[in-house]
Amino acid sequence: MAKPDVVCLQELKAPNEKFPEKAIADAGYNALWHGQKQWNGVAILTRNLEINEIGRGLAGDPEDEQSRYIEALVEDVLIACLYLPNGNPAPGPKFDYKLRWFERLTARAQELLALDSPRLYWQGTLM
Repeated sequence: MAKPDVVCLQELKAPNEKFPEKAIADAGYNALWHGQKQWNGVAILTRNLEINEIGRGLAGDPEDEQSRYIEALVEDVLIACLYLPNGNPAPGPKFDYKLRWFERLTARAQELLALDSPRLYWQGTLM
């Protein structure tokens, strides 16, 4: 059975208070999560590694309530877990949201790349 040191999860479909923290801890993992009741939600799990949250959500849209991004420092590696918006149907409001979200993600990526650190890891899924 695989026991990875770091796991990134998307589409949790659980609000923060319903995240299965105890079950995850019983499996030997620490967890940071950014939950949401419906379709979204992201989490970073670590086994025997120190994890420190850097941030959740993307800057630039205080109205955005979708839980699609979390960032943490695991030991000395920066990990960003994301769940990209689908945007269907296009054109439409969901597609417009997707384009704005990608602009904010690009801005954050540029900030991280400006750090000039070899210790960046991005993991994401397009659903």
